Amino acid sequence: MTRFNIIIAATVAAITVTLWAYINRPETEPPWPDVIQGFSFSPMRIDDDPLRHKLPSREEIEADLALLAGTTYAVRTYRMEGAFAEIPAMARKYNINVALGAWLDKNTEQNEAEVQRLIEYADRYRRNVVRVLVGNEVLLRKDLPVSKLIEYIRRVRAQVGMPVSTAEPWHVWLKHPELVKEVDYIGVHMLPYWEGVNIDDAVDFVVDRMNDLKARYPDKPIVIAEVGWPSNGRTRRGAVASEANEAVFLRRFLQRADEENYVYYVMEAFDQPWKTRIESGVGAYWGVFDTYRKPKFEFTKPIVEIPQWRELAGLSVLIALIVFALLLIDAKTLTNRGRSFLAVIAYALATAMVWIVYNYTQQYLSMSAIIVGVLMLIGMIGVLLVVLVEAHEWAEALWVKERRRQVIPKPVEDSRLPLVSIHVPAYNEPPEMLIKTLDALAQLDYPRFEVLVIDNNTEDPAVWQPVEAHCRSLGEQFRFFHVAPLSGFKAGALNFALQHTSPEAQIIGVIDSDYVVTCNWLRDLVPQFEREKIAVVQAPQDYRDVDENAFKAMAYAEYRGFFYIGMVTRNERNAIIQHGTMTLVRREVLQSVGGWSEWCITEDAELGLMIFRQGYEAIYIPKSYGKGLMPDTFLGYKNQRFRWAYGAVQIIRHHFADLLGFNGGKLTAGQRYHFVAGWLPWIADGVNLLFNFAALAWSLGMIFYPLRVDPPLIIFSALPLVLFSFKIAKAIYLYRGARIVGTIKQTLAASLAGLALSHTIARAMWQGLFTRNKPFMRTPKMERASALFKALGVARQELLLLIALWGSAWVLAQRYETGTLDLLLWIIVLLVQSIPYLASVIVSVISAFPRLSADLVCGGSCEEQRARSTR
Repeated sequence: MTRFNIIIAATVAAITVTLWAYINRPETEPPWPDVIQGFSFSPMRIDDDPLRHKLPSREEIEADLALLAGTTYAVRTYRMEGAFAEIPAMARKYNINVALGAWLDKNTEQNEAEVQRLIEYADRYRRNVVRVLVGNEVLLRKDLPVSKLIEYIRRVRAQVGMPVSTAEPWHVWLKHPELVKEVDYIGVHMLPYWEGVNIDDAVDFVVDRMNDLKARYPDKPIVIAEVGWPSNGRTRRGAVASEANEAVFLRRFLQRADEENYVYYVMEAFDQPWKTRIESGVGAYWGVFDTYRKPKFEFTKPIVEIPQWRELAGLSVLIALIVFALLLIDAKTLTNRGRSFLAVIAYALATAMVWIVYNYTQQYLSMSAIIVGVLMLIGMIGVLLVVLVEAHEWAEALWVKERRRQVIPKPVEDSRLPLVSIHVPAYNEPPEMLIKTLDALAQLDYPRFEVLVIDNNTEDPAVWQPVEAHCRSLGEQFRFFHVAPLSGFKAGALNFALQHTSPEAQIIGVIDSDYVVTCNWLRDLVPQFEREKIAVVQAPQDYRDVDENAFKAMAYAEYRGFFYIGMVTRNERNAIIQHGTMTLVRREVLQSVGGWSEWCITEDAELGLMIFRQGYEAIYIPKSYGKGLMPDTFLGYKNQRFRWAYGAVQIIRHHFADLLGFNGGKLTAGQRYHFVAGWLPWIADGVNLLFNFAALAWSLGMIFYPLRVDPPLIIFSALPLVLFSFKIAKAIYLYRGARIVGTIKQTLAASLAGLALSHTIARAMWQGLFTRNKPFMRTPKMERASALFKALGVARQELLLLIALWGSAWVLAQRYETGTLDLLLWIIVLLVQSIPYLASVIVSVISAFPRLSADLVCGGSCEEQRARSTR
């Protein structure tokens, strides 16, 4: 690393560690008392589950009581099944009193057994059973009517000699004064987390609710049967579940309870992993001790949010340094601003990754949770890779000292210029369009060239015969071939032309049938072949119909991003994507690699990779030397991008070993990087389609099984939001910073057009993965625009997904409290994920109105805006 790299790495590392330290600064809270009044006591182990009647043994229960001996005066129990009925006998050995509880639900037979055993064992162990609780949150769950609960309470009160009540949240007691009349005391649950109360207001909330009960029922004793805070789980409005907040709440409450002379049972002694089945993720994490019987927080020392923060900060710095070093490989021309930007990105992503993994591993991991965690890790790594690739291109597009491979014009005497054979493949193209292309070629300011027009498989003679006649009128330089049948699509036509090329031709030029070239195209670019290592000289694709309507203005703005950002940065490492138009290829090299590959529908990009594999170089000149026509409709636009993306997958599959460096070719590390990194966002689009289907399935689970399916963890929501936000920010910043377009409206239009193709790219990725031979899709030119209804049909898949995502978000917002952060973020995710589908519908509709002025996008002539943006 250079001196500046070391300085910036150390500076950002110091800032990172400082942030870790600030977030985890110690907080002094009241100390935990030596002995508390009581614990809620459900001595389940990690594999126990009372719903399946899998309960701890007597030995395990007694071990837990021994652990609590000397720390509490009492415990509260919840059921009488199995060894739980013997808890009073075991607790007596350790001088622990018991609030004995029976479990009631909709099972009347089981309820009868529970109540009978409660009466029996309360009487048997009356020496240390200090109170009795008949049921737990029965009315809250709506398992029994209040009349039936009162019936059970009366029965127990008549047969035991200690105070009897039931346990319900505070609002249930306020709602049912008839229940209060039937009990000896109010057994109330005070769990401010479930109320969404902020941790700083939580203890006051408990006191206020206690005062409400005292004011309403002044003559009735009140026992806080449960009071606590979870150490993990979903955020509910202002209530954040964490070990630090659990410690803060309980230590503050215990001090206040002593001042207020409350009788209470801390919820609870031990974590209960089985509760995830009935109380979602948070139900498992209310214990003061974890399921392994280890304290979860400090009882007397200052509280730290993440006690292991130093180790995590060190790990994040180490990962960031490695990532930063990788980003700086071959980055000699990067300015200090660009290096600083990459350092910030590397440290931010490394810190986020470390925190996410740490946070996820703090829960009890079942097999399903492990599988979800592995999938999440893979997805997170994918998101981080895409962000790093996008950030790298961002930096190299804007913040470089100079371009390493700038093209220097090379004037060459006419006598030294080689013969160029220009190949124009055509299939069913409008003859007037192709004739215009040939007329421009006839005006080339170049001494030696020939033009071969290959019309393959056009059936209607009225389409190809006028072109044939025009070629004859242009002279012997122009040769026309009508070949039918001819296999191989465009690649087949180009290979046919190669076979009929003049033996003297050294350079092959290829343009599409709609391109009108400038007269200086060959004279400016052919001299670059003076260097023997140069095999390809490429000019950008450009378009002359940008001012025709709003749709084409949008598409044009989107195209420019690739040709004036992506291709420019790729050229720095001799890794451009070769195009099938405005390209010049050394004939000898073209023939040495076997010509144009007819198995690949993007034969141009595949040829470029093959040429690089042989160790040759390509040059990209970011200057327009010819203009073609854009697709007239959104369907044509989609088909073109589908072909590019599908071809990319074909190339990846065919050259996978080459791209990973396993085949011993001459591809450089920079070339392999750009080919893989360049297609990574498209691969991400494919993965994103899977994510959207999974998001819809998850949302349906939340709608139809609300007690069993929670909103996804915040980290699941954060990843797609971060990726989407970063890509949009990059697009807007680059388009403006690199002056790709002239106005902010064009920038937004380019982003909208790009988003509109996301679903098409995703489909191409998956079809390319599972199929081999997708038919070549010609991009139609000079078509009639689609009617509105047809335009919507073109985007029908996107429209259906848009409706599904919006519908899911609306139903969730209606059914749940949107104040819960997890749910709110998930609804935002559903809406954000719908944006590309909405963009598709919008762009498709715009394309159905060909008279919609391009001024709406450009704010004037798009040609003029383009000229100003590239000055």
